[in-house]
Amino acid sequence: MRRHAWSRTAAIGVSVSVISSVIAALAPVSAATEPAGSRGGPADHGRNPQVYELPGATSGDGSKFEGIGLDERRSVFYVSETTGGEISRGRLGDPKAKPWLDGNGTDGRFTARGIDVDRAGRVFIAGGPNSTQHPGAPDLWVYSAGGRLLAALPAGANGAVFNDVTIARDGAAYFTDSSLTPRIFRVAQEGGRWTIETWLDATGTVPTSGEFNLNGIAATRDGRALIVVQTTGALWRVDLGTKAITPIALDGLTGADLAGGDGIVLRGKKLYVVRNFPRVLTEVRLTDGFTRARFVAAASR
Repeated sequence: MRRHAWSRTAAIGVSVSVISSVIAALAPVSAATEPAGSRGGPADHGRNPQVYELPGATSGDGSKFEGIGLDERRSVFYVSETTGGEISRGRLGDPKAKPWLDGNGTDGRFTARGIDVDRAGRVFIAGGPNSTQHPGAPDLWVYSAGGRLLAALPAGANGAVFNDVTIARDGAAYFTDSSLTPRIFRVAQEGGRWTIETWLDATGTVPTSGEFNLNGIAATRDGRALIVVQTTGALWRVDLGTKAITPIALDGLTGADLAGGDGIVLRGKKLYVVRNFPRVLTEVRLTDGFTRARFVAAASR
């Protein structure tokens, strides 16, 4: 089993070969994993290693690590793999992450994409095209902090690509569908059971093209909205109350400046957009009720 170095830089949610580390961007304020605003005792982030090693498989074109979720309250992070759906878990301060959940068909999971953690430490996993590639298999999973399977949910949505996930203030998990049908799915525990619904179908409002569309997603701390980046470079605000979709105006940049948008981190009104294949991290500031984005800075590696 080969191991892979994960060096500390700046963001969340895409291949480790692209942005290497989530720790610096999420800590001490874990906006991506705790948008409801909960706070635990902060870890001593000044002692974090500069490189984390991840267990897992490689292929001819490199690492297949994908989603990164940080549980700040418990000082642990989770990383998903596309190649088999394995999940690794690491602890802040410990340079070596360890295997946590098996893949290759375990609980019906053959691949995994976005990953997030709620206040109770429950881990939510997006399955990408899992059920498309393996008919009858689940699309989404929920696990306890101890690794117990709580739910394996089929969405019944043909051709969906469940890409990223965020936990909103209402406690529900919202998943993006990156297929040509721009949808957001909602997973929640209601009446003691886990439910999944097509919460929003933005067909006719969000134009789609190419292989991937709606991608990274983050919930605002006030619980009013979701911010979604599209791989085309567009940003969208989705009202959690009315489901109204508003294009976020781009000040000082164009959609081309955000093209390849994948994982995002929202810290207050600062939004970090990870552009996967261009290998660029762009920071914008959101204003006017999260309806305008002003360019702040960009860095590449």
